[in-house]
Amino acid sequence: MVDLRELAEEDFCYLTTTGRVTGLPHEIEIWFSLVPETGTLYMLSGGGDRSDWVKNLRRKPEVEVQIADERLGGHAREARDAEEDELARRLLVEKYESSPGRLENWRRTALPVVVDLAG
Repeated sequence: MVDLRELAEEDFCYLTTTGRVTGLPHEIEIWFSLVPETGTLYMLSGGGDRSDWVKNLRRKPEVEVQIADERLGGHAREARDAEEDELARRLLVEKYESSPGRLENWRRTALPVVVDLAG
């Protein structure tokens, strides 16, 4: 059994989506925040809905996430509501901001994406 608490401490993950045009795997390295208790992973797309990986997951939401040496399947989606949207933004900024205000624009303008990891 994977200990999600340990994985949550990693600096980045690799998200693999399926290319909406090619059907081929498309992998990106991205910052994330993981809530171990719920198996929910949060990311922010700085390019908003213009990012290829966001366009890909809209077409096919089944994704793979690699954190350290662990590969996990999941279902990706945009934040469901204002509460989940704000949670994603807060968790990412808390994890990565080393000086206050440095990530404020990113926090405000990025698109929150959620991956519900498979059990």
